[in-house]
Amino acid sequence: MKSIRVGNLSLGGKRSPLFLIAGPCVIENEKMVLQTAEALADICSDLDLPLIFKASYDKANRTARDSFRGPGLKRGLAILKKVKREFGLPILTDVHEIAHCQPVAEVADVLQIPAFLCRQTDLIQAAARTKRCVNVKKGQFLAPWDMRNVIAKITAVGGRSILLTERGSSFGYNNLVADMRSLPLLREFGWPVVFDATHSVQMPGGGPSGKITGGDRRMALVLARSAVAADCDGIFVETHPHPDRARSDAANQLPLGEVKALLRTLRDIHAVVS
Repeated sequence: MKSIRVGNLSLGGKRSPLFLIAGPCVIENEKMVLQTAEALADICSDLDLPLIFKASYDKANRTARDSFRGPGLKRGLAILKKVKREFGLPILTDVHEIAHCQPVAEVADVLQIPAFLCRQTDLIQAAARTKRCVNVKKGQFLAPWDMRNVIAKITAVGGRSILLTERGSSFGYNNLVADMRSLPLLREFGWPVVFDATHSVQMPGGGPSGKITGGDRRMALVLARSAVAADCDGIFVETHPHPDRARSDAANQLPLGEVKALLRTLRDIHAVVS
């Protein structure tokens, strides 16, 4: 297993601690983002877990055209830069456009390729050319072994820092299933593997109106424990101070007040299996 550097963190490799990628789904406002980042930084400091802070400046793949997307590139990056400065945390955010990769790389330590875009060669390679770490969400439509081709696209342009994230597979209509066999299969490629616990419990487009994504956040706790037992390297969770009021993925985000108890359990499971 390769060890990679993300900011001041060393991730992956033998006997490395479980790491966390966490934050709200989308930047709603600066106050909420800073509140969430401070709480997560304190939690991970207490539990001695490496933390990468995640938030999106633009949710370009919302279900409906009138859904809230975020503050946009300029304002969003300014808020993420403030998180980095005030709390010393590495930053992850997703990119949807080739032109965004370079400005995002000036702030973020990890450029994330959304699952729906994981076969978009030009976008993937633009992210890799920034020399930042690239986190690729495995598409809901891909088998684990199909990620071999994604990795090849990154390394072909000099990318040397990769995370692979499992986030569930399409299972009929408006539903996903998480197959834990995917995690050891992805780890065979030699890069650190992350399990996205909150997106794996989505019901895409399955909200009551058909205009939002539904889900069941209770199952994120079950899947996170299972994934760590299956020996993933990191866990991805979206969290919000008041999830039911969140402007994106309200059904799936974990209450910020419940994150510490979950992470304590995950840390202990990881200590047994690693």
